[in-house]
Amino acid sequence: MRAMRRAGAVLLTLLSALALPAAAADAAKPKVLRIAFRAAETGFDPALINDLYSRTVTPHIFEGLYTYDPLARPAKIKPLTAAAMPEVSADFRVWTIRIKPGIHFADDPAFKGRKRELVAEDYVYTFKRFFDPANKSPVYAGIAENGLLGLDELREEALKNKTPFDYDRPVEGLKALDRYTLQFRLKSPRPRFLYGLATGDLFGAVAREVIEHYPGETMAHPVGTGPFVLKQWRRSSLIVLERNPQFREMVYDAEPNADDADGQATLARFKGRRLPMIDRVEVSIIEEPQPRWLAFLNDELDAVELPEDFANQAIPNGKLAPNLARRGITQHSIVYADVRMTMFNMEDPVIGGYTPDKVALRRAISLGFDLDREIRLVRRQQAIKAQAGLMPHTYGYDPQLRSTNSEYDPARAKALLDLYGYVDKDGDGWRDQPDGSPLVLEFSTQSDQLSRQLDETWQHGMNAIGVRMTLRTRQWPENLKAARSGKLMLWMVGLSAASPDGQPSFQRLYGPAAGGQNLARFKLDRFDELYRRSNEMADGPERLALMNEMSKLNTAYMPYKYHVHRIYTDLLQPRLVGYKRPLFWQELWHYVDIDERPLPAR
Repeated sequence: MRAMRRAGAVLLTLLSALALPAAAADAAKPKVLRIAFRAAETGFDPALINDLYSRTVTPHIFEGLYTYDPLARPAKIKPLTAAAMPEVSADFRVWTIRIKPGIHFADDPAFKGRKRELVAEDYVYTFKRFFDPANKSPVYAGIAENGLLGLDELREEALKNKTPFDYDRPVEGLKALDRYTLQFRLKSPRPRFLYGLATGDLFGAVAREVIEHYPGETMAHPVGTGPFVLKQWRRSSLIVLERNPQFREMVYDAEPNADDADGQATLARFKGRRLPMIDRVEVSIIEEPQPRWLAFLNDELDAVELPEDFANQAIPNGKLAPNLARRGITQHSIVYADVRMTMFNMEDPVIGGYTPDKVALRRAISLGFDLDREIRLVRRQQAIKAQAGLMPHTYGYDPQLRSTNSEYDPARAKALLDLYGYVDKDGDGWRDQPDGSPLVLEFSTQSDQLSRQLDETWQHGMNAIGVRMTLRTRQWPENLKAARSGKLMLWMVGLSAASPDGQPSFQRLYGPAAGGQNLARFKLDRFDELYRRSNEMADGPERLALMNEMSKLNTAYMPYKYHVHRIYTDLLQPRLVGYKRPLFWQELWHYVDIDERPLPAR
């Protein structure tokens, strides 16, 4: 009997010894988050970008002063590199912020072997870069409207004298009071200035040494203080981030609503866990919906933003299909804080301008487009009509609003065109311009399947009212570059909210933002006056009235045709834990975990 017990003990010891390497291997296995973008990125220098896909990557590398709580709804801002919430003067003109000591940038040859601490002067340099004319920052106008004292004058001097921007000259509006204290001084009240400070995808701190070490190559060499570093980049193909070994100790904390069962469960599971919880992020650029969807079904992606083409298959009647549920896949749907729109170049000789005939042409084009067809056939019911440019979940958005922007009325479109002389003068079946020259709309587009379906919807509508439309197909980044330089006639593009405030939605109509956010190059003194007043005003009925008037001016002049607010449905593999789509921010990947343990038997 004793011999049997000894043999059993030896066997258990051997089995334990064999099991240890396997357990150790499992523990050492890197946790990799695999996702896909539906369009290509442009690069990773915060001062040079404005597309959603690049801005989804940058806040995981760079850190702003503030960020958003990952689970709180409505959105809640909290300190990130700042030690506390800002000290703000009674008139909202002076904002003073202390930075946490002991935060360091990721290692890089630019630092020549030294450990580089984040200091207040880094944020001074970061914000100044948006004013440097050499950078041609697409978001310059949005920052400039805050009225940082002295920075516009510094920019104008560089432009006037054709000299390099003087980063070393102190300005009153942006200064480091000491090593860890930053102060902003503004020309006018800015009650919501904090929202900008929480925009880490743009205003994350960069180090001057890095920018100067990689002249002309900063889009490919992002170096920040954030949880990840860029490990590999194949343009328009693959982006790989890895855990930043220099990242400070940061633990998971959040404030979900008491009635948010999923949020409370996530907090209970992760509270106190060190961030990031994963080791690597692999982002594939898969523009076509079918291969993106198949990659998810084949377990090659951990999450997918459900392509509209497969909505009926994946979520019939809005509910997750049983075959997907059996695999442990989960569904998360939300009307997102975004808007899809078609921009009209207001400087284009055919469709631009502010005279009654040009306004009539744009409004007729809008009336000739069938939004119901887009939502039904292209979006597969994964969208709602946009009545104006304000986005869901932002201040000023009215879900009850109805406007002519969303109307489909081809008879009225034809009547408008007839009234202003856009008739067929040469008998070829297509309308001409009032002066007899051909009326041809050049619509810029991309080659992906969704764009092709939208193009067909546009052409169907224009054919019905006798307006000839041609397509010009290029890559998305190329179209964006051309739009900013005023070289596109029409282009369909999307915009996502970057803060809980509706004001940024109107920046696309603000004259000084032409060439940046204002892709339509719309310039109207009355609008600009309303925009500036709204920006300085505290929230309340008076500000809402100004925002309503700005929306009406867009509908009247039609520099943009607003299409839809999309319903985003994210499908998640069972191993992806802690995912909750952000509303106004992009920081997410360090808040999720990959848990490969098998699901309990059903």
